[in-house]
Amino acid sequence: MFRKLLAVGGLLLLLGPVGCAGTVGTGHTTATTAAAAISTATSGTTTSAAPPSTGELEPIVVPTLPATIPGYTEVDPATGLHMTGTPQVIDLATYHLTVEGKVTRSLSLTYDDLRRLPKVTATPTLTCPGFFTDIATWSGVPLATILALAGPEPDATQIRMGSADGWAFQINLKDALQPENFLAYVWEGQPLPVLHGFPLRAIFPNKPGSYWIKWLTTIQVE
Repeated sequence: MFRKLLAVGGLLLLLGPVGCAGTVGTGHTTATTAAAAISTATSGTTTSAAPPSTGELEPIVVPTLPATIPGYTEVDPATGLHMTGTPQVIDLATYHLTVEGKVTRSLSLTYDDLRRLPKVTATPTLTCPGFFTDIATWSGVPLATILALAGPEPDATQIRMGSADGWAFQINLKDALQPENFLAYVWEGQPLPVLHGFPLRAIFPNKPGSYWIKWLTTIQVE
């Protein structure tokens, strides 16, 4: 067996063997670009999705950690959002989202790779019963698009998502592939604030807040 790296449209492919709890309301989602394909978990089949484009991207101002960090579930005055998790300062120059495990193609996606993929925007409500409710507008890439690029193997049943702060959780693959789920890199039209997940966080409009993982670095298909 052997492995090799293949660059396709800015996407690096590795070929070879391979915070809080609560109820979340749904928000309206608008696709600015249609996903090329979506995996079908129930049948165990996967179609390939288009790789990221190679077009020019607008430069961003990388957010920085604020001087004062709110306590757990306290309001962040800069955004009006509540604080959960342990803030992580991630070097964007070396950041990659890795997708590995029971997939036909292991992925290592840069921040710009993610920005070049199909983009959706939604305004869901995140509720942590007894603690807080937050409403904000987020934009990012559908989780189904990422998984379609990786190509889950027929016997894959779930994914494990991991954060730079050590938080991790598992979700059924069929649930993960629902079209409302996406990975956000934009909050209210600007890069995610550091306190709220920069460079990438998960948005699961129909799942508890504990699924909305911040500082996302890994997806393991199991």
